Amino acid sequence: MSVYERVTRVRAPLDEVWSFHSGGSGLRALTPDWMGLSIEEIVGPDGERDPDVLEAGASLRMSVRPFGVGPRQRWVSRIVEREEADGLAYFADEMEEGPFPRWHHTHRFVADGDATMIHDRVEYELPLGSLGRTVAPLARVGFEPMFRHRHRRTKELLE
Repeated sequence: MSVYERVTRVRAPLDEVWSFHSGGSGLRALTPDWMGLSIEEIVGPDGERDPDVLEAGASLRMSVRPFGVGPRQRWVSRIVEREEADGLAYFADEMEEGPFPRWHHTHRFVADGDATMIHDRVEYELPLGSLGRTVAPLARVGFEPMFRHRHRRTKELLE
């Protein structure tokens, strides 16, 4: 399994950063335009459409078309964990359908005085078996601009 990680310090309190990332609106605001994101449906664990907060069990159906090239790639994710504690909050999503055989993304937020440390960790597997495993380190080329944009945009919106 391959891992991609990015950590950024945002000069905003944990509760604001956590709230911003806890719903579909945060996903929309942080996804770069060049990804061509379309969120088709968000359903809460109780069946509620477009819930304000993505609780464990929520499902997101979306598609992407990076750079407007090729067919749209369908992506279905489920929030599998969500926890809040004193000075720490996180949620994790897993791909149920999409371009990766395995995708587990943990979004962790840790209070750092009046600021917040954002830590994204993606455990992933590329398609094509052993060939995918061989080229997996190169996936960073695709992940880095997307996560750099997400972290920079969080700073722009919340600082």
